Amino acid sequence: DISKLISRGTFDQMLKHRNDGACPAKGFYTYDAFIAAAKAFPGFGTTGDDATRKREIAAFLGQTSHETTGGWPSAPDGPYSWGYCFLREKNPSSSYCSPSPTYPCAPGKQYYGRGPIQLSWNYNYGPCGKAIGVDLLNNPDLVATDPVISFKTALWFWMTPQSPKPSCHNVITGIWKPSAADQSAGRVPGYGATTNIINGGLECGQGWKPQVEDRIGFYKRYCDIFKVGYGNNLDCYNQRPFGSG
Repeated sequence: DISKLISRGTFDQMLKHRNDGACPAKGFYTYDAFIAAAKAFPGFGTTGDDATRKREIAAFLGQTSHETTGGWPSAPDGPYSWGYCFLREKNPSSSYCSPSPTYPCAPGKQYYGRGPIQLSWNYNYGPCGKAIGVDLLNNPDLVATDPVISFKTALWFWMTPQSPKPSCHNVITGIWKPSAADQSAGRVPGYGATTNIINGGLECGQGWKPQVEDRIGFYKRYCDIFKVGYGNNLDCYNQRPFGSG
C-alpha cells in the first residue's frame, strides 16, 4: 500500500496548487483516487527498496505534472508547485485517430489528451480500457470525468511496455537493462529514459529542450520532498528515441 510512502499531506505538498481557482482540474485529482488507482497496479511504488519506491512515485508524479502543468516561471511557490492543473488538452486540434483494425475509432469520439498522462490516440484508449475493464473507445471522456479511471490510465501507460519501448516502471526501478542497440543510441537507465518513452520523438536526441528541463524540475522537487536522490541520467538530450535505432 503506497499510502505508507506518500501520505495525504505529502501528496498535497507535492501538488500544492492543483486545486487553485485558476486550474481547470480544481477538485478532480484527489489523493483517495490516486491511492485507489494505484492498488490496481500492485507493482507501482512497491518495487525495490524504500528509496527506489519513493523515486518511482516522484518520477510518475514528475512526468504527469509536466503533462498537466499550470506553472510559469514566476508562479507562486515556483513553477513546479503547479502540477495537475489541467484535465484535458488545452486546445485539441484533432481527434488523434489512427487506422487500427484492433481498436477502431468510434464515430464522433475524440481521442485527444486527457488525465494525468494526457492519454491520447485510439490505439492507447483501446488497450488501456481493455486492461482496466472500461470501454474507453466508446467513452473516452471517462478519463476526464472519473478520477480513479483517470489515474488508472496514467498508471497503465506507466506500467505497460509498448514495444520497442520498455515500461517507465521497469526503467525507473532498475529492472530494464539496455541492449547493445540501446547503448549505442545513448539510451541508458534513469529518469531521462522515461521522458524518452513518453515523448522521445519530440524531445529527445535534439540537445537541450525546455520541456525536458520542466520534467526534471518537477522530479527533483518531488525527490527533495521524499528526501531521496535523483539517480543518474536525468535528461535524454543525447538519447535517440526508441524505435529509431
